Amino acid sequence: MSLNAFWDFLVLGVVLGCLYAVIAIGYTLVYGVLQLLNFAHSEVFMFGGFGGLMALTVWAPAPDPSGAQSVLYVVVGMLAGAAFGGVVAYGLEKVAYRPLRRHKAPRLVFLITAIGASFFLYNLAGKLFGRNSLSMPDMYENKRVFSFFGAELSVTMILIVVSAVGMMIGLDYVVNRTKLGSSIRAVAQDPEVASLMGVNIDKVVSRTFVIGGLLGGAAGFLFGVNNKVVYTMGFLPGITAFAAAVLGGIGNVRGAMLGGMLLGIVETLTVYFWGEEWRYVAGFAVLVVVLMFRPTGLLGERLGRTA
Repeated sequence: MSLNAFWDFLVLGVVLGCLYAVIAIGYTLVYGVLQLLNFAHSEVFMFGGFGGLMALTVWAPAPDPSGAQSVLYVVVGMLAGAAFGGVVAYGLEKVAYRPLRRHKAPRLVFLITAIGASFFLYNLAGKLFGRNSLSMPDMYENKRVFSFFGAELSVTMILIVVSAVGMMIGLDYVVNRTKLGSSIRAVAQDPEVASLMGVNIDKVVSRTFVIGGLLGGAAGFLFGVNNKVVYTMGFLPGITAFAAAVLGGIGNVRGAMLGGMLLGIVETLTVYFWGEEWRYVAGFAVLVVVLMFRPTGLLGERLGRTA
């Protein structure tokens, strides 16, 4: 393949890595606070895609030849996706996980509940939206903006990367520089002491789920835009994003970002060198190799110690 094709795949890897990183943050936030592997997060992400699709189906203006409408398109879709993701994540915590916490259920019960909630949400989406492949409305401006070492960058790619990076920077600021972030880190480090210091554990946990849901839902819309397909998109990118969270250091926000970027680039460059059939093999092989030498992941710090 040509050198230009290499840069094309690298750019695609950065775009995909940004999406994986935003999804992975949802896993790592919940694990950092509750030590819970929330396998239903992939369905929260999927519902965000449906939320964005519904908003754009209702608001369906004619395509703008100038491309100026693209930003508004993304903003509307992301807000709708984030709203869907946040509501689903809040309901999931309220109905499925909070009663278990109050009854001090074993960790295994949490894990089984997470898997059950994942199947429930997956089938609920099939019931509500049907089981045929759905696509985003074809009104997005895909005009090429500029080249990077011969790789063509479109409006789609730029807005996805800018949106994802903006969300990651915003979350990092919230976790490390705000009162809410201090409460989240306190609960992650020692919930009993945090409770004695006046922190409302239920409120912090609920807000953590909502933040993860907002980001996951927005990422669901962006993933749908990038791949043009909504239905059945939850499990595979969700499990890959979970692998990214583990790779970077489960419970570490910046580790989730790093792991997502690394896996996205590894996957697309694997397609470039060896073909599509090796894509996920290479990604998970990198995960296994890293964990052999660093069992806690690349950064390996828990959320409560990332101040």
